[in-house]
Amino acid sequence: MKSDLPFGSEFSPSQVRLPHLLELAHTLGGDGKAFEDAVKAAYFAGNATSDYNKGKLANNAKLGMIAYGLIDRDANLTEFGRKLHNLRADEGVLHTEFARHILLNLNGMNLVQCIQDIQAAGEVVDLIKLREWLAERGIHFPRGGKHPSMMRLWLEKAGVFTGGWRVDEARLREILGASTAEIETLAALSREQRAYLKTLANMGGDGPYFSNDVEKLASATYGIKFNEKNLPKQVLYPLEQAGYITLSRGTKEDGRGAKPFLVTATDQLIADLVNPILDQIERQTDSELRPLLRKPLGDILTELKSTDKHIRGLALEALAFKLMRLLDLNYVATRLRGAATGGAEVDLIFESVRLVFSRWQIQCKNTDRVSLDDVAKEVGLTHVLKSNVIVMVTTGEVGPEARRYANRIMTDSNLCVVMINGNDLVKIQTDPTCIVDVFHREAEHAMRLKALDL
Repeated sequence: MKSDLPFGSEFSPSQVRLPHLLELAHTLGGDGKAFEDAVKAAYFAGNATSDYNKGKLANNAKLGMIAYGLIDRDANLTEFGRKLHNLRADEGVLHTEFARHILLNLNGMNLVQCIQDIQAAGEVVDLIKLREWLAERGIHFPRGGKHPSMMRLWLEKAGVFTGGWRVDEARLREILGASTAEIETLAALSREQRAYLKTLANMGGDGPYFSNDVEKLASATYGIKFNEKNLPKQVLYPLEQAGYITLSRGTKEDGRGAKPFLVTATDQLIADLVNPILDQIERQTDSELRPLLRKPLGDILTELKSTDKHIRGLALEALAFKLMRLLDLNYVATRLRGAATGGAEVDLIFESVRLVFSRWQIQCKNTDRVSLDDVAKEVGLTHVLKSNVIVMVTTGEVGPEARRYANRIMTDSNLCVVMINGNDLVKIQTDPTCIVDVFHREAEHAMRLKALDL
């Protein structure tokens, strides 16, 4: 069975020393048999088993290093393996860098998040439960396999886990800091300035955008109240001075007679914030999808009209990422790819931990109309996925029966169903901050349906 978690049998910190294995590969790389013999002599010679079985154990350790991306079949160090080899003198730094690789490139974050979900549900973490819960995220490993346990041991070496399956969230943030949006170069900025910059980065492209439109989206996304009158002094001027944005005067009035600034992202912002965000997203996605994630929304909508079903499917998935990135939601998994439906639909799961935890099911449809059956399928899946929000995105229209059914579901349950149609997509393409108006419209509609009769 193909595994989404790396094989790690006999490749664990309880059995081997990573700096030594890297040095053996550096010395013996190119001769896989000599490498295995050296591993057998160093770690398995004392085992009370046959010489043949000792060789199997050494081979398993080698296979584990291959699965974790450290060496190739001939025991040559990979590019990442060479990077770790250069760090071998400082084991703390070495294990931190290895943990970052596991978290971002080998589904380690999916494992950590799944463990946190199990614990939040008041259940005990074990391999059987992990298999079931990871499968819901689209992550599979063989029945009876110890893949999560081996991964946990390596992450424990870096301090991500303490005392079994307990996650040290502070250490986790520290390890991921250099590869996420919360990078050290932004640490000195105020909360308002960071939210403003991250919003600008999530909008994609370099602008220009009206300063008050960016403020509006930042406020809606991060729940931060900006002082509108002092926005230039408290946010815009400091960010311009730091080299992240350039400012010019706009031509429209903002409702108070004043003309807001036009804000343009600089190359420094793209390097420090936009590219790390994209890099992190791309590590989680299919290689064919990655080029699309860097395209403007308008180009993605154009590719949805392609005669090639495969291109339409990828564009549909990229559309979901673009929309949810505007709201800074965290990608979890893809349940159904557009390619599997001839480019007609794609289903993805996103999450957020701002203020409260929420899980979002996103269904994008490249069809003329969303039907009642489309909404009903998503509602049925919420019981399995434990979702709070369903977002239906269509390049066409939402059928009246679908809307009536969604209204009944929202009236009778705690679910929220958000409908985004083709006209909404055109507005968001022209002005990304319009996504706030779309979600406010849907939120107000849900609030009216859920009004309490006290």
